[in-house]
Amino acid sequence: MLKRLRLTPQTFMLLEAGLIGIFFIQALRFLVGMLYTRTAGASVAVALQTLNIAPVSPELVVPDPALVSSEITFTVIMLGLPLLTLILGRVRLFILVGVLMVVVGRVLMNLNSVLTPTASAALVVGGGLFYLAYLIRYRANLLPYFFVIGLSVDQLYRAAGNTLDLSWSSSYAPVQIGLGIATIVIALIAFIWDSRQPRPEMPHPRYGLLPFWGGIGLGGLLFVELALLALPNAIAGRADYDYTILVPFLLAATLLPTVPAIRNRFRALLGTFDGSVRGWLWMLIVILLIVFGTRFQGVIAGAALVAAQFGVTMMCWWLTRPRAQKDRSFNGLWLSLSMVIFALLVVFDLFTYEYAYVRSFSGNLAFLNDIIVPLLSGFRGLGLVVIVFGTFLAALPMTQTRRRIPWTSGSGAMTIFTLIVVLGVSLGAAYLARPPVVQSASGLETMRIGTYNIHGGTDEFFNPSLDRLASTIFESGADVVLLQEVEGGRLSSFGVDQSLWLARRLGMDRRFFPTNEGTRGLAVLSRVPIAFDDGELLTGTGEQTGLQRVQILPEPDTLIEVYNTWLGYLLEPTGDLTLEAQEQDQQQQLNQIFQIIADQHPNGVLGRTVVGGTFNNVPDSPLMQQMEAVGFSDPFAGLPLELSATLVRSGVPQARLDYVWLRNLSPSEGVLVLDSSASDHRLAVTGILVE
Repeated sequence: MLKRLRLTPQTFMLLEAGLIGIFFIQALRFLVGMLYTRTAGASVAVALQTLNIAPVSPELVVPDPALVSSEITFTVIMLGLPLLTLILGRVRLFILVGVLMVVVGRVLMNLNSVLTPTASAALVVGGGLFYLAYLIRYRANLLPYFFVIGLSVDQLYRAAGNTLDLSWSSSYAPVQIGLGIATIVIALIAFIWDSRQPRPEMPHPRYGLLPFWGGIGLGGLLFVELALLALPNAIAGRADYDYTILVPFLLAATLLPTVPAIRNRFRALLGTFDGSVRGWLWMLIVILLIVFGTRFQGVIAGAALVAAQFGVTMMCWWLTRPRAQKDRSFNGLWLSLSMVIFALLVVFDLFTYEYAYVRSFSGNLAFLNDIIVPLLSGFRGLGLVVIVFGTFLAALPMTQTRRRIPWTSGSGAMTIFTLIVVLGVSLGAAYLARPPVVQSASGLETMRIGTYNIHGGTDEFFNPSLDRLASTIFESGADVVLLQEVEGGRLSSFGVDQSLWLARRLGMDRRFFPTNEGTRGLAVLSRVPIAFDDGELLTGTGEQTGLQRVQILPEPDTLIEVYNTWLGYLLEPTGDLTLEAQEQDQQQQLNQIFQIIADQHPNGVLGRTVVGGTFNNVPDSPLMQQMEAVGFSDPFAGLPLELSATLVRSGVPQARLDYVWLRNLSPSEGVLVLDSSASDHRLAVTGILVE
């Protein structure tokens, strides 16, 4: 019957590899985000437990440091799981064990039972690596499809979820269980049917080997894909281009390497160059595309990064080489090495954002202060360097392969079929990613405007809180909300564009201004029509920040300029980082804000103006008094601290650090600070009279 349907064992093996690839990519991205948030939350919990301080809100979920430690240990063990294949690699039956581990772990991620979601994701990744060792050994020709299908479907899920993977929610569990059962059935059919077929003799495209350079290349490739090239929202942030337009083109660039005619054309093109230079040439072209796409802006920059995605996806065919009869397989060892490379690149990427919060070691570790602290602090502005380094590693297998070009061709019928699939899937992604219609509010006599530091989309203990943040904004009734500490696609924030997700969830328009590596910055959500937006970076020794400007039209002939900012932290003094130096940083940034506003109004006349955000200083400080001195009014002035405090964090005195300053605007009724633990800051909202 299966033969009548023109199905072969290869068809089932391809379906199996694609499904396992989907689960693997989803779990790996989830695992990176969870390890970051769980570790950060546990560190806060340890500090509070040491001082015997209770959480400020009973609603907060406090991570158990011992449990987090066990999750990290379990993850390390799972990353070393493919080492078992050095002993068990000759037993083909164990490929089904890898399938079972991936399926069970992926279901447990949704059910949140037996294992924590973090440990479940680690089980999927470990099982996926175990499976990959066998896939490379016995079905190497399917390895590229493992990654291409996994990355493509991941983009589809994110397009449907406004950059958030819908398959992670508990409500998705029935679908995931169904997919898991289907995967096991397909794997069993593929294994049994293939076992009854005569085995081809070596060398054969089915038998592969992951060399040392392939392991290094795989680690770099996974990082570049997950950190930038497989995320349309991250590309949109880097290139300053429209996310919705990028989605279908990026998905097409990911899938096009599966078209035989495309591979054949590039095989012929690359074959005109000497084997010793073609790998380096391909690497150089992809790196130049990435540099161009991240250093320039607009449609050309976006197109360059989409082309870079095509180039990196084509590298998947170069990770392995054919296996000879006498070759010893070290696939498991080099797969574990790939995860070490991937983890190191993730850490490097992390400190391109967190460089400002590196602290000196004390006690027995003080000897590291002269080496580690300057090294980690020196990652400021090196996000592109880390991406380029990852691309260099991903392309190394191409530079080491000189006698063959593994881009095999196929039949004309297969080319037509794959092209139809690419077109259909890309159009489907465009439909899923389409923006909702925003019902703008106009003709307003009064409006509500607020400021909200969302702490990277997490609460005080770094538990993801986008749903709660959206509920808080909705309850406030705000027409315009200024957001600070917004993530636009970082690995540590699960690759989610938080301002886009919140805007579409709330039916609001949004403008994002990146201040750090294109994926961290400031955002404005608005129900009021937006006429224009731009922004400028501010200087300082701490984390890079900036000033965002948005012009809104509450009435057709009435324009209000809204400025959104986030000044540097005042951190506990340590080493050369004194309190005086940090205050000077804030003063310098405030002076820049005044100068930027003055430059935008050369006649010296300001119209209706709002300046809001996180100023990280208290109302009676000399810094905040300067805002009053230049003519801005504070609608929250005179409110007692218990009603106006915006920083509410365990173990820290409540303080007011977030402001909405008005000029040529009068406040109306409804000044309040919402009591919500969705962030360690509170949403402050005030009504204003438009006329």
